[in-house]
Amino acid sequence: MARFGNLPLRYRPIRRLSALYAGLVLYGAGISAMVSARLGLDPWDVFHQGVAKVTGVRLGWILIATGAAVLLAWIPLRQRPGLGTVSNVVVIGLSANLVSDVLPDPHGLAARWAYGLGAVVTTGIATGMYIGARYGHGPRDGLMTGIVTRYAGRWFASVRVVRTSIELSVLAVGFVLGGSVGWITLVYAVSIGPLAHLFIPIFTVPDPPAPTGALAPTGALAPAGALAPAGGAVAAHPEAVPDPAPALTTS
Repeated sequence: MARFGNLPLRYRPIRRLSALYAGLVLYGAGISAMVSARLGLDPWDVFHQGVAKVTGVRLGWILIATGAAVLLAWIPLRQRPGLGTVSNVVVIGLSANLVSDVLPDPHGLAARWAYGLGAVVTTGIATGMYIGARYGHGPRDGLMTGIVTRYAGRWFASVRVVRTSIELSVLAVGFVLGGSVGWITLVYAVSIGPLAHLFIPIFTVPDPPAPTGALAPTGALAPAGALAPAGGAVAAHPEAVPDPAPALTTS
């Protein structure tokens, strides 16, 4: 079980901010490693690269511009941006540009495959880290979690199904635009859903403990005629409100 809703900014900030920004930088590094591998890109970056080829703009800047544009798709899904959302738009693109400037090119097919496969696993772990921090999803992951949340309970509304469907759709558009497609593209498209399904629950920060209900003063008497709940159950505190965002299964 995993929760996707945002948590208060000040709740466990050291753990959450560390996971958020480490995950975003790690994701940008994974993108750079995939580009260096020259075995194809992940579906979103096939799209980004296609746009970069058409416009002549560097890949990292296209990442930032696309992230901002995808936020518009959040409106019908009623997703709320947070600190993590804004950070995602900016940090991943900057990280991809920076790492690509210093990452050595792999020599030989084995090294290129090591870069490519390592990048796939890295982006899966990074996805779990920055989503699990619960500071708000990135624009692209907001599409996934928004659909999962809105259609919870239906057969298609699981992380792996929705994520994989989105990736394959974006891949088709990116290919038409001239993005690089190869074996790593296929590996990523079929594995990122299961990887996200695995790592999001691992890194997700749990909800704060529920507040303890106030106790009645010692010796207080119940109002005349008041009836005890059937079976002797204790009534819930009147301020205890059910969680409006129930836990969602990632199965």
